Amino acid sequence: MKSFSTLLCVLLMALGPAAWADVSRDQAAAVAQQVSGARVLAVEMTERGGRPVWRVKVLSARGEVKVILIDAASGRVL
Repeated sequence: MKSFSTLLCVLLMALGPAAWADVSRDQAAAVAQQVSGARVLAVEMTERGGRPVWRVKVLSARGEVKVILIDAASGRVL
């Protein structure tokens, strides 16, 4: 059920970004996990180009640490 709700959240954010302004920390983590297939290690708010973004650190199955930026207003991956 958790996977379904995560997928539903991602789809809703992709289809209607204007309705999803102010993406939460949990939503940003779900998006990053869905697009990367990796385990979320940390989520923090930062800025990029004067706009708020979520910086999501993930750990891949190969042991690689990556950072995924999620727009805090739309939920889109940057």
